[in-house]
Amino acid sequence: MYLQTILEDAGFHVVTACDGEEGLQKIRAQRPDFISLDLVMPRKTGHRLLMELKKDKDLSRIPVLIVTAHARTDLGKAQMAEIFDGAALLGPGLYLEKPVKPLQYVQCVQRALGLPVSESLDEPSDMRDEIQNLVKDADAETLARALAALKRSEKS
Repeated sequence: MYLQTILEDAGFHVVTACDGEEGLQKIRAQRPDFISLDLVMPRKTGHRLLMELKKDKDLSRIPVLIVTAHARTDLGKAQMAEIFDGAALLGPGLYLEKPVKPLQYVQCVQRALGLPVSESLDEPSDMRDEIQNLVKDADAETLARALAALKRSEKS
């Protein structure tokens, strides 16, 4: 949601997927202009998804940016080496390591799409009020699941 919000605040239309399998289905159903991809995802890793995209003549042309906390860890180092050795990704700004700075992320997307690169970002709309409204209307079980997911993502 963090990366989604950054791109939406910068004016991009964003479609998200919960895992690599859903991502591939959405990509095939409606070809995106750009893909932001994490290496570590359930059901189908980002690495596997990228390799499947590269097998498809049309989908292999979609610019991809890998955003991961695992580029230098045992979990992702081998996958990143295979991605670069196999030339699955080419060019500058191929991946960003988490934590990602909003301006840096938007600039990478803009470069990949051949758009003018922003020098700064407008402050996001008052997200604090928006979050407070969402929290006040959410049920306890949903909040507990969201908190558990945030805790899991902090560990990775």
